[in-house]
Order: sequence, then C-alpha cells, then structure tokens
Amino acid sequence: MSKQYANAQEALQDASYTSALKELLYQLADDDLLISHRASEWLGLVPHIEEDVAFSSIAQNTLGHAAMFYQLLEELGEGTPDDLAHLREADKFRNSILAEKPNGTGHYTEDPDYDWGYAIIRNYVYEVFKRLRLEALTTSSYTPLADVAAKVLREQFYHLYHWETWIDQLAGTTAEAESRLNNAIQKTWQDVASLFDLGPAGEDIQKFGLIGSMEDIKNKFVAKVRAKFEGAGLKWPGDMKAGEFSGRECKHTEDLRSALEEIGEVYRLDPAANW
Repeated sequence: MSKQYANAQEALQDASYTSALKELLYQLADDDLLISHRASEWLGLVPHIEEDVAFSSIAQNTLGHAAMFYQLLEELGEGTPDDLAHLREADKFRNSILAEKPNGTGHYTEDPDYDWGYAIIRNYVYEVFKRLRLEALTTSSYTPLADVAAKVLREQFYHLYHWETWIDQLAGTTAEAESRLNNAIQKTWQDVASLFDLGPAGEDIQKFGLIGSMEDIKNKFVAKVRAKFEGAGLKWPGDMKAGEFSGRECKHTEDLRSALEEIGEVYRLDPAANW
C-alpha cells in the first residue's frame, strides 16, 4: 500500500520520496532519449521515403517526451534538460539496456548494416511497454508526473500503431520476412527484461505510489505482445531473462558510451551557448 500525502509539495518534503521520484524520472527520460537516438540513426536508411518521414517524426516526438521528463527533474533541482541529456557520463544514466543497443553493425554514416526487422520488433516492444507504463503513471502520487504521462499518452498511441502496422504488413508474407522477424524477436528478448527493472529504488518507487504495479504492467505486456506475435504467425520467445547488465543500476554496455558521445558532441563544445 502506497504512502499517502495531501499534495505534491508535502510529498517532496520527504527526502526518501523525492529520491525515489528522481530515480523514476531518470529512467523515463533516459529510456526515451536513447531509443529516440537509435531511431534517428535510421534517417535515410529506412525502406522508403514515407517511412523516413514517419520514423523521423516518431524519433522527434520521443525526444520531446524525454525533454518533458527532464523538465520535471529540473524542477527538482537536478539541472537543465540540456545538461542532463548531454553532459552526464554513462555511469549516471538509468536507461534500459534494450534502449541503448545499436541498430546493427557499422556506423550510420559509414558502412551501416542495420536490421530493419530488429527496428520493427524492438520499437514495437518498447512502445507496448511505454504505453502500459504511461497508463500506470496517470495515477502517480506525484501529480505533475501524472499530468505529463496523460499528455504523452495521447501522442504515443500513434507510435505504437505504426509498429503494429509494420508487423501486420510483413508477417506471413514471405519465408524471409517471417524468418527475419522471428530472429529479431529472439534478439530483442535478450534485453526485454531490462525494461521492467526499477533499480535499487524500486521498493520505494512502488511504496510511494509513484507508478502502478510493475507486476501488473509485466502481465499485461506479456498478454498483449504474445497475442500479437502468435496472431501474426510469429514465434513466442518464452520467459524473460535478466541480462548481464542492469541499466537501472547505471551499469551499461560500451554501446551507451559511444551513443552518448554522439548525442552530446555538439552541445559539449559550448554548453553555455544559446542553442
């Protein structure tokens, strides 16, 4: 049962509450920042021009969602959204491992060998999780977070629909398409458990009612994704297994470090400039 407060300002007088809130906000913001960066690397590389426009818009919207969560952190004294996104080192990020993984081998500007099947499945899975997490945040004990979650939900609906449509269009068409999607599911499933980890502050995050039950989120996620995969004739990958790294504990792969170098490259040249 969550601890009750009369209002957000009263809750923030509790240091444990504020600490748990910050941890959750970093997870929300960092997830969206990294997944949007990986999406941006597909610019000019997607299957057709209409998808270039659509995927770029999704990436831009998702980056905007990250900025909204960073803004809440700024209001809690953590620093500006730009500084939080561009100046922190990798060992300060709380994003899931799934969000930081590269799209494939090579670099987007030189010899990229990216996997479109992985892009479809990774983003579909992330958006299903994100929608369920946002729904669980609309009743957060921290009202400003609940309000932001409600705003993001209205836009995020179209992101999820986009990837559902790709699965519907490709699954069952050719043996190659089915094989690539199934391989992408297996690859995605190696890191999917990282989404549901609340990190060291997880007990407090739940105790203070900052988000709904993660167990409920996980159960709904499994039911929805399994129905989608099996309904499309794709293979269900089975139970989630924790990976080697825990992003919520700020333990990451080297892929995050290289991604952050690119994300913050220009801003680090002069953080005081009016970008």
